[in-house]
Amino acid sequence: MRPRILIASLSCGLVAALLSAGAGRAAAPPCGTYSGRGCAPDSQRVDLTAPSFSTSTRIDNPLFPIASLHSVVFLGREEGHPFRSETTLLPGTGAVTLDGRRIPVLISQYMAWRDGRLEEVARDRYAQADDGSVWYLGEDVIDYSRGHAVTTEGTWLAGREGPPAMIMPAHPRVGDVFRTENVPGIVFEQVTVKATGRTVRSAHGPVTGAMIGEELHLDGTTERKTFAPGYGEFLTGAGRNVEALAVAVPSDALPGPAPAALQRLAIGAAGMVSSVEADDWRSARATLRRARAAWRALRRRGQPRLIAAALDRELRRLAAAVRHRRALRALNSALDIQQSALDLELRYAPRGAVDRDRLELWCQRLRIDARAHDAAAVSGDAATLAWIRDRIVAAVPPADLPRLDAELGRVQGAADNRRTAAAADHAARLIGLLREIPRM
Repeated sequence: MRPRILIASLSCGLVAALLSAGAGRAAAPPCGTYSGRGCAPDSQRVDLTAPSFSTSTRIDNPLFPIASLHSVVFLGREEGHPFRSETTLLPGTGAVTLDGRRIPVLISQYMAWRDGRLEEVARDRYAQADDGSVWYLGEDVIDYSRGHAVTTEGTWLAGREGPPAMIMPAHPRVGDVFRTENVPGIVFEQVTVKATGRTVRSAHGPVTGAMIGEELHLDGTTERKTFAPGYGEFLTGAGRNVEALAVAVPSDALPGPAPAALQRLAIGAAGMVSSVEADDWRSARATLRRARAAWRALRRRGQPRLIAAALDRELRRLAAAVRHRRALRALNSALDIQQSALDLELRYAPRGAVDRDRLELWCQRLRIDARAHDAAAVSGDAATLAWIRDRIVAAVPPADLPRLDAELGRVQGAADNRRTAAAADHAARLIGLLREIPRM
């Protein structure tokens, strides 16, 4: 996972040492764990030479190919609770100033949900050095609780709080050590390469050449991370805390249009929402039968393992909810099925189109959470809408962006003021607007 734990303060001397990294071999800052112990000796580190950036946004390192990794979905558990994250390469580039030089960077958006509720958003900055290593140049972090932003702890910028941090060597070897975050007092993670040349299984089949690293955290704990060619981060943790890659594009993309059965599954999930809201349980039962049949047809073709498990689980929950006429449970299960269907659609459709549909999905979630009078959930849904908006600017005609932003602002304003019914009304209008705006 992405720990966000603070040490009390930084000494002036330490700050000066962190900011002194210049050309050539940089002075190594002390071990950034709470105890100041546990770090590997400097002789094992491969991140102590200051990087040179000539074509910094051409990030094609096989184990961290962020320039060509457009959208990634991770599924797993966090302290036993369902966990989901989405990593999306944002349009355009940014820049970070290091030693007076402007370094162009790619910006990747990370969003995480626990139990379906927004937990964290980050904007991560990456650049590739001339030797092929990839460097982390900072992040903006916002942690959420009960739908509201509560802290920005963990935010840092290379050249301001500390030096850039290596996220992946050009050619990692067993025993190599590098610090993926290295601002003691704000963020700290150190990776030791434990194995290379491993084989993992993706949605597309076996992938060779994977790397396994052991990551050391602030509190001295460690966890295993796997990185795979064409995917980057592939698996983190185990047991009660695991985050595993479910699908990534373009690595898992498939040719041709989406299968008709996938379209039927998505339509069935949307139709279930309409049937339950109309209290038409006879129609809901018929829709459930069609959705099950569509999923059986898709299952026979083979589907990404984690998404398939999620669909199996939610169809069972939906069946129980329909059988007992539990409206809110049925509505939420239908939307979870729709979410998984969109994850599968990523393999066929442009990422921008899928994110537009995700925006509509979260409008529906907001409406259902408003129906349950859950103001905290409505606030988190509104925040999710605002962040997903950043992904779709290239998939919306520029002339329509002001209208989209205005309606998003109305949704957010109502949610912030705990006016859940008004927020739901604005979300419904936003759905209508999204269907009206041409797709690009």
